[in-house]
Amino acid sequence: MAFVQFSRVSLSFGERDILKDVSLNLSANSKAALAGANGAGKTTLMKIIAGIIQADSGERAIQKGCRISYLPQSGIVHKGKTLAEEAETAYKNIVLLLDKAENIGRELQDLGGADAASGRVKVLLEEHHSLLSAVENSGYYRREAQINQVLCGLGFSAGDFSRQCAEFSGGWQMRIALAKILLENPDIMLLDEPTNYLDIEARNWLESWLLSYEGGCLLVSHDRFFLDTTINEVYEVFQGRVKRYAGNFTNYEKTREQELESLVKRYNAQQQEIEKTEALIRRFRYKASKAAFAQDLIKRLDRMERIEIPENLKKMNITFPLPPHSGRNALDLEGICKSYGERQVIKNLDLKIDAGEKLLVVGPNGAGKTTLLKIIAGADSNYEGKVKYGTGIKMGYFSQDAAERLGGEATVEDYVSSDASIELIPRLRGMLGAFLFRGDDVYKSLSVLSGGEKSRLALLKMLLRPINLLILDEPTNHLDLQSKDILLECLKKFTGTIIFVSHDRSFMEALSTKTLELSLDEGEKRSHRLFYGNYAYYLERRAAEASLGENNFSDIAEKNIDTENPGALNISAVQNIPAAPLISSAEKRELDKQRQTLIRRLERQERIILETMEEMEKEIRRLENELSKPENYSSGEKSKNIKKKLDRAVLELEVKSTEWEEAANNLAIAQSDQFNSGSE
Repeated sequence: MAFVQFSRVSLSFGERDILKDVSLNLSANSKAALAGANGAGKTTLMKIIAGIIQADSGERAIQKGCRISYLPQSGIVHKGKTLAEEAETAYKNIVLLLDKAENIGRELQDLGGADAASGRVKVLLEEHHSLLSAVENSGYYRREAQINQVLCGLGFSAGDFSRQCAEFSGGWQMRIALAKILLENPDIMLLDEPTNYLDIEARNWLESWLLSYEGGCLLVSHDRFFLDTTINEVYEVFQGRVKRYAGNFTNYEKTREQELESLVKRYNAQQQEIEKTEALIRRFRYKASKAAFAQDLIKRLDRMERIEIPENLKKMNITFPLPPHSGRNALDLEGICKSYGERQVIKNLDLKIDAGEKLLVVGPNGAGKTTLLKIIAGADSNYEGKVKYGTGIKMGYFSQDAAERLGGEATVEDYVSSDASIELIPRLRGMLGAFLFRGDDVYKSLSVLSGGEKSRLALLKMLLRPINLLILDEPTNHLDLQSKDILLECLKKFTGTIIFVSHDRSFMEALSTKTLELSLDEGEKRSHRLFYGNYAYYLERRAAEASLGENNFSDIAEKNIDTENPGALNISAVQNIPAAPLISSAEKRELDKQRQTLIRRLERQERIILETMEEMEKEIRRLENELSKPENYSSGEKSKNIKKKLDRAVLELEVKSTEWEEAANNLAIAQSDQFNSGSE
């Protein structure tokens, strides 16, 4: 089995110890994450494993023939070949094996009539057979299908295969690099932030690919869901040392949280001891009778092994300005249409957004998510339809290309403080720290910042203004997990309206209250749907639709639905309806209109049920809290009455839950693409 082992590896940059006596083992079946704060040394360690950087000391052992591939965070540019040609270069090691096998074949031919049992011929035959077996097992002869699978899985279209690589932007360049590493099929992969430039569909595909990958991998990622799905152990770089944690990433975080609580307690206790000791030193230092005592205290402080708490572990509770008051309705979209040439990406989109909603926009690549956000933000005026803002709306827009507009010699601190209110000035350092600008980073000029640093700074700058409508396009890119958590908590407390696009599943589920789906459907089919729930609810509904699609709903007709009482839809009856005859276009439009009315009624019914269930759950929590109070559980009569109410509330919630499941099922049927196919 292929493996790489490191023992007591150390590396310093100047006086700073990056890695100290690090030991790490990776094998062909390792599925590991590399965790740690920004600047902890994760990328440095990966480069040492890959052989790009030489450690100052320590031992590095790699099994002979073990192939290691490394994907950096950024900076790779491909040019001079088409996408398909560049992907084919992933098989260059196999081409070398074929060349070697061909050379051996020629040598065997030159030996001619030599005895087949002779030592030289026997060795050559065995080596030749081994090489051809390796080529066969590599999938080289199936490479065209493999290239197609990987490139399409990562979001490239068939039309992209013939495009020159130089035409692709930086994010797509990194997808090309990732595709090549997957096609190389190495024994061990080192992937540094592989999901940074992937949309949700490509991330899901990569998760599936890694689960079936037989080699080992070490991942750095700030996507919890992605890590939980793909890894079973975590190596954490902390203060120059590396520690292993078994289990998925969530398990690591729980264990690490307990350890850090203990560390913080010991740190606080030591700080108190230091403070008391320094006070004694100041008090007795200049008294002749106590000079010896003061010197002993000074020596004790010098000998003390200081407990350090890195900046990223210190609790940061930051708040942004309160949004100004606005009307109940935040935004109305009427008949929005947008095309790029002959390709229409948004068609007849009507949407009302109430103040305080957290709307997530989802859809495959090219469905128009970023385009819609630009239209709402006023950054794109070349569209059809109307965008109407509610009373008192003040908008802030964070785009994916926000970094490109930042420059100049102003420092980070000066830039964010230029528009900050007086009340925020004392808290700016903490906010900058939450967005990964710590220590001397605040004195950097804008001109020397990386693209990721500029994006974080632009996001922070926008959040410092008093606004009540946030338009956010990929706000979590370039944030580490702690910064992402801080941003999420702030946005959850934000009482204004948020419309956002993200590819971070945990972030999407935690923040969204409604989900707008944009699709690539053409012709008469819908191009958008609104789901009254967060991203997890949206996925459940999509799964339910997929399940319904396996049944025969092509014979459903509008006459079998009671539009006055949409909850009364009988699924079993619907499945047995004979196919409707062919109808005219006018009749079909009328049926489509009736269907949309039905869908709106079903959505309204489902929303009312969900709101009722939410109130029921609050009442159950209140009763549980009452039951836990000593004055109640110590009294048999009181506890009996509360328990009776609690049991009744739980039963009512179960009934309401069944009602919701039926309503959601009916809505899934009504929204199914096959709903009216019998009348087409």
